[in-house]
Amino acid sequence: MHGEDGRGNGGEGIPITTSEEAASNPLVLAFGRLQGAANRLAYILGRSLEQECGISHLMFEVLLILGRAGDPGLSMRAIAQEQVLTTGGATRLVDRMEAAGLVERAEDPGDRRGRLVRLTTLGEETTVRASRLHAENVRRYFLAPLPAEDRERFAEDLRILSHAARDELPRLP
Repeated sequence: MHGEDGRGNGGEGIPITTSEEAASNPLVLAFGRLQGAANRLAYILGRSLEQECGISHLMFEVLLILGRAGDPGLSMRAIAQEQVLTTGGATRLVDRMEAAGLVERAEDPGDRRGRLVRLTTLGEETTVRASRLHAENVRRYFLAPLPAEDRERFAEDLRILSHAARDELPRLP
């Protein structure tokens, strides 16, 4: 498809011809606000996890993924895909988590050569403690500022956006 100017510039029907129009475009502003809020909230909630539980937000996300998976655990590839990491990045993260006693590697019952990552007892306890803290912080910083009648719909809209964006990402080989 081509925009009104016929050049297929990706801004079909959205007249942006100056930097001032770009900076004040409602769509550009809306996404900027979403990104700004997400970045600020990630900082606030991540800092709380680090201070109170000694884990990064990314580690927390991996703990949740592993908690959801249960036994026997997940492959490094599955963890990487869930977190949009390279396999090497996931390996380094899991190495740090293993050194902290949060996860362990075990043989894959379905593949003799494969290894799976699963929570340790400390990892399970940390997941529960961090989740309680995180849920309270989400309520306090993410939902409490919104009108009560809009909270449920907002959370559902975010789920829809997240799944739509996930479906646009290429799958790792």
